Amino acid sequence: MTEQRKRYLRRRRRYTVCIQIGRVLLLVAALALWEIAARLSLVDPFIVSSPSRVVATLATLYTSGDLWLHLGTSCLETVIGFVLGTLLGTAVAVCLWWSETLSRLLDPYLVVLGALPKTALGPIFIVWIGAGTASIVAMALAISVVVTIMNMHVGFLSTDKQKIRLMRSFGATRGQILRFLVFPANYDTLFNTFRVNVGLSWVGVIMGEFLVSKAGLGYLIVYGSQVFNMDLVMATVLLLAIAAVVMYQGILWLERLFKKQLGVMG
Repeated sequence: MTEQRKRYLRRRRRYTVCIQIGRVLLLVAALALWEIAARLSLVDPFIVSSPSRVVATLATLYTSGDLWLHLGTSCLETVIGFVLGTLLGTAVAVCLWWSETLSRLLDPYLVVLGALPKTALGPIFIVWIGAGTASIVAMALAISVVVTIMNMHVGFLSTDKQKIRLMRSFGATRGQILRFLVFPANYDTLFNTFRVNVGLSWVGVIMGEFLVSKAGLGYLIVYGSQVFNMDLVMATVLLLAIAAVVMYQGILWLERLFKKQLGVMG
């Protein structure tokens, strides 16, 4: 490695470290400004809370044991909705790629489902499935599955046509083309869909818990707003943000691990 290359890498590392430090300082400054404004009564702490009151609320939740109950409930519902939505959506996308006739038949309905506000489906799920965890998971599934179908189907259709014709000329079956060409060519699309579905699954779960739940982060937000306990609401929103970021980083870690394994195999 040349000296010029080493200097370039050192500059890049310093730049990355500076960006990370800047992000932390920006967050600390925002929290400090929020706390100072609340303590000086520049804003009403009863309405907007404050970092110290949020921390105290989290400590109370932890001490009472409610923290893990509500956080665990929402995380479990989100993971189930995420996994089911991704698997079902990918399976439907494969069917649409496999059959052009089926794709033409279902395309307008998928467009309608994609444009339909999913909150309208909440009461329907409650009546059909019942007021419980299943209807909340169904909300997360309804939001993520359509996006998965559309993203994966578009990715499948964008696979290099010349490579498909080449495999067909060698006698490859449609299943072999799917397994050895279409799927490997759309790994990036799959992981992009994973990243999108993490947020969408959380949206579905929180919406479902707004409508019907006895536990979960959405339940805490609704309960806190009903009793005008904004400390609880802000603390729950913070928990929600942390849980969503952890799941998102988990997807990024899986993607890096998967690509590393592909590199080793290659």
